[in-house]
Parts: sequence; structure tokens; C-alpha cells
Amino acid sequence: MKIIIRMTFVIVVAVSQLIMYGCSEDRDKKKDVSMSTTDMIAAQRQLRELQLSDPHRPTYHFVNPEGRGMPFDPNGAIFWNGRYHLFYIFQDHRGDGWGHASSRDLLHWRFHPAALFPEENDPDRGIFSGNAFVTLDGDVAILYHGVRAGNCIALSSDQDLNTWTKLTSNPIIPIPEEGSPEEKLYSSWDPHGWVENNEYYAIFGGKKPSLFKASDLDRWHYVGPLLASNMPDVDEAIEDLSCPDFFTLGNKHALLSISHSHGTRIYLGQWDGSQFHPESHQRMNWLGGTTFAPETLLDDKKRRIMWAWVLDRRERLHIRYPRDQEPPPYGWTGTMTLPRVLSLASDGTLLIQPVEELKELRTNPRVARNIEVNDGEGFRLNDIEGTELEIAATVDMSGATTFGLKVMASPGGEEETTIEFNRTEENITIDFAKSSQDTSIKHYKRTMNFMTEEANPIATNQIAPFKLGRDEELKIQIFIDRSIIEVFANGRQCVTQRVYPTRPDSRGVELFSKGGDSRVSLLRAWDVSPTNHW
Repeated sequence: MKIIIRMTFVIVVAVSQLIMYGCSEDRDKKKDVSMSTTDMIAAQRQLRELQLSDPHRPTYHFVNPEGRGMPFDPNGAIFWNGRYHLFYIFQDHRGDGWGHASSRDLLHWRFHPAALFPEENDPDRGIFSGNAFVTLDGDVAILYHGVRAGNCIALSSDQDLNTWTKLTSNPIIPIPEEGSPEEKLYSSWDPHGWVENNEYYAIFGGKKPSLFKASDLDRWHYVGPLLASNMPDVDEAIEDLSCPDFFTLGNKHALLSISHSHGTRIYLGQWDGSQFHPESHQRMNWLGGTTFAPETLLDDKKRRIMWAWVLDRRERLHIRYPRDQEPPPYGWTGTMTLPRVLSLASDGTLLIQPVEELKELRTNPRVARNIEVNDGEGFRLNDIEGTELEIAATVDMSGATTFGLKVMASPGGEEETTIEFNRTEENITIDFAKSSQDTSIKHYKRTMNFMTEEANPIATNQIAPFKLGRDEELKIQIFIDRSIIEVFANGRQCVTQRVYPTRPDSRGVELFSKGGDSRVSLLRAWDVSPTNHW
């Protein structure tokens, strides 16, 4: 393993040299480059082969191609000129910046030149979280946090969003000085902007989420606190409101965000033009999970589409790596959730469903009907196995307390990930205690731990609330992609988990029932075609 890691690092360095020197239009030909162009291209090809052969690199989830991605927040999602555009944080020799990719189908992505990086005379020393929106003049604006400066804006009128110009007035709101009156009111942190009633609005996140307004992009003023009230299930001592995303959802407004300690969450409530009045609060990540930094866009079909960054829990990826340190040894890192559609049911319930486009990736269909799963007995699906799968099932579990699946299971049970639906406890559990025999993998209860001095305990499962109606069948969709599992249940809940099986025979799928028998009226499975070919 150490040999592979060292080799991978050499290749990463070589490819970085290719990017820094071999691909520069104005490179100095007198510069002494340690490798020839031929050697660098060979190294790039070798890196690609290593990445594609990595058993933990997802095949159909969006993966950061640059190899350095901690943090890897998705940012600036926008539907523009017939394409879905997604920006994301990564690092290279310039520091923290925004990568850029676009797609016409949400499945296959074209990578663009990096959108934003700090330049020598810029006030910002790095580009952190923010969003994109269309200005009153019809341009696209990126509102972002400039490291050590405050919140900033860049503009583009480019049809492909390849060219960006930062405002000379940046930062539009500087980081408040320590001890100043401004510091007591707000943080110039994680912004989200939009246009409403011919004015610009912006949320600034952090421990003091606040609202700003402007008549033009150069001049902003503080309005007041964003939230009219907080919610009882938010632990204000160790939670903040960062990576905000604010939008209309049905007859309500939604405030999507993270707390650094607990991950992705969403408020639903009412917006009065100067404050948000939260009515309900729902988590989208639970202790032990890694769903982080959400981002949405509204497409031409009026769908509110969401992604989130799924943190990596492999060795050396628990922390951020500055540009003067070795990159992670794997040659790739950041992973997004599958795109999912958010909507409201007629009763105000939040609905979370995978985008329809994912059906285009299905191959090799298998169908099973009327499977009786007896209490306490496992039912092995002999013709359904793999590490790149979609499984859909309809289950009558009215006679049982628990129905579940074991996925990526080795024949002897040495490795397995267990997904349980508990009707009595009204929850979904993903148990990853036996997911990997790699002892370096560490899953923590809190996603990040810098807001408290308390120790961050090791987790072995993630438990999310989920309630079935009295006569309601369980309808599940499970996506398995090597090191990531996403479980959708009845269109109302989604639980995402990273796992890292090590055995090549950890491929099996087994059904089980507890507290009575369950009946699977229909089960379908497909292999899922890869989209990450680079």
C-alpha cells in the first residue's frame, strides 16, 4: 500500500507540473522542467488509470477531477444557456479556488477552466463558499467569501461562464474588525444572493446569520438578523448556519444550509421580505453521516435540484490540506451526492427524490416478485450483486418490526453494510460497523468538530427518522456506487453514507426481516453505467 501511495504522489506531482508548465500558453521556454512533455503525458495517463482502477472511486457520482478537494463545497449552481453549471472548491498551487463543470443531462459533465482564484492584487487570498444568480442587467454574478477579506462578487456575461471579472469594490462587505460594532451584528461569511423586487438581497451565514440589501452590486447595507426565531432541535452552542441557500418551495420558503458539526439541514417557513420565520426544521444528515455543504438550482423544468458534498473518511482526508503540503495520495477526493429534486407534498411534507435522468444509466435489469422474507432468516439474492447498483423494492412490512438489506456483503459476512427500516422505532439505520476491514477508516459522529473542544466520538451507524403510514407500503430506492450509498424511502427521506469495503468479494445483497415476516411484492435491480470516464 505504501508503494502505491508513493507512486500515486509522484504521478500527482508530475501531472501538476504538466498543468502548471506544459499547458500554459505563455510559459517560459527557458524554464527548466524536470520531465519532458512525453513523460508528463505518460504520467497523466498513468494517474488516470490508477484513478479508474481504484475500487473506492465512484463511477456515476460527480467526482472532483483535480485531486485536491478539502473542502469540496459545491457552489454557484445555476441553469444557464441550456446547461447545468456547477462550481466547487478545490486547491492547487494558487490556493483555494472554484472549479467549474457543466452538463446538459445531469449525468455527463464537461470540465471548464477554473472559474476563480486569488490574484496578486486581489483583497481575497482564497475563494470559499457562495452562490450564483442572474443580475438585474442579465449577467451572472458569483457572490463568494474571499478569504481574509470578506464577501465579494465576480461577474460574467460569457455564454459558457468561462470568463469572470471581480468587482473593483471588493470586498462588498469586509470582515468586521475585532471588537467593532459590526462584529456584534454579523459575520462576512458564506453569502447567498438573489434578486427580488428589483433589489439585491444577500444572506450572510455563520453564528449570526444576517440579511443585507443593495440597489446596486457595489453598495450593500445591513438589514438585520435573518431568523425571526430559531428551532428547538438546533443546538446553538455548537451549530452555525453556513453554506446558506434560500428559495421558494411550493407555498413556503426554504432555507437550506449546514451546521459544521451536524451537516446538511433545511428550514421551511415564511419570508416577509426582511426576515425568515421558520416553522419546521429537518436534518438531511445525522450523527455519523457525512452529507455537507448543499447547493441547489432551479432548472428550465421548474425543478429545485440539490447536490451536497459527501465528506471522505479515508486516511489523511479528515482535514484540509494546504497548498504547501502533499496532496492526498489517492489522486482524487471530492464526491457529490446524486442530484435530487426537492418539492413539497400537498400536506407540506418535504419530498426528496432522485432525478429522473438517472434511469438512463440503468443496464442489465433483473426482476423478482413475491419474495417471502421470514422472521430472523436471511434471503440471499443470488443474481443481484455488485458495487455499482440501483435497487428498487416495494415491501409489505406490516407483519414485522424491521425490514432490511445487507449490501456489499462478503459471502462469510466479514464485510457488509446493513440498511434497516424500523416500523416501531420509526427510523432508517445505515450500520457501517462491518463495512470495511481497513482499520484506518474513521467515521465520526459530528461532521466537523472545530466549534467545540469536546472529543468527537467514533460512530458505527447513522440513524434518520422515517415514519410509515398505518397501511403504507415501504418503497425504497438504493444507489450503490463503490464507496457511497444513497437510500431514498417513499419519496420523503434520503440517507447518504460513505463506506469502504476492501474485499473483492464484498458484492452480495441479502434481505432480512425481524419481529415478523415481510413480503417483497416487487424488487428490481440494475447495474449502473459509469459516467466518470476521465
